[in-house]
Amino acid sequence: MNWENYYDKIIDLILFYGPKLIGAILVWIIGGLIIKTLVKGFEKLLTNRNVDPSLRPFLKGIVSSLLKVMLVISVLGMLGIEMTSFIAILGSAGLAVGMALSGTLQNFAGGVMILIFKPFKNGDFIEAQGHAGIVSEIQIFNTILKTPDNKTIIIPNGGLSTSSMVNYSNEEKRRVDWSFGIGYGDKTDDAKEVLTKLMSEDKRILTTPEPPFVAVSELGDSSVNFAVRAWVKSEDYWEVFFNMNEKVYNTFDKEGLNIPYPQMDVHVHNK
Repeated sequence: MNWENYYDKIIDLILFYGPKLIGAILVWIIGGLIIKTLVKGFEKLLTNRNVDPSLRPFLKGIVSSLLKVMLVISVLGMLGIEMTSFIAILGSAGLAVGMALSGTLQNFAGGVMILIFKPFKNGDFIEAQGHAGIVSEIQIFNTILKTPDNKTIIIPNGGLSTSSMVNYSNEEKRRVDWSFGIGYGDKTDDAKEVLTKLMSEDKRILTTPEPPFVAVSELGDSSVNFAVRAWVKSEDYWEVFFNMNEKVYNTFDKEGLNIPYPQMDVHVHNK
């Protein structure tokens, strides 16, 4: 009688759990194939969006892991295993870890956003968070800048991705602005002619989107000031800026135009 009872119980278990087990196995196999297809599609999407190559494996791993966790929970649920408590514990643990690592997770999220949307890239000269320098490396948590005097600046990606930032290298052309002054009594037409000639002789100065501009901008305390503007390629910006300053200084002197400097007249009255 005992063996017959055991046999009946085994048959009952097989009849009860057999279909569930077969269904769970089918769901596991089909779900695995679907996950592979979704991951490949996600990887193709990242490639089409030109997401940074160093970020693609990481994002693909996150998506694949999340889908596999969902599949495991679904399969265990089909087998009759209660998952509500497990999911609640997992959610509470995730919340606690998230609160403990809030700053780190913010920097991580900022790094992901920077690598996806690419507001700047390696080699760009940017100004952000009170610092300016050339981007030497974009990490997942920090961005590394090199200053012109070769100092290293490490900026967390969290603040960098949510605050204002100036990218000086994003555009192919930039406008150079100068302010030059001549003394009162000098002819403004002569100064404008000299400045226009100097800019026309420099082949690095472009005529588009606007030709060079020269105009009197201010009647200062000690000088008549000119606003001078010209468009150049971004890589020529500083060379043109410094060269023009030197050329103007030397040419004004040759042309008899005075470059004034602040001065004060003091009158002493003897009683």
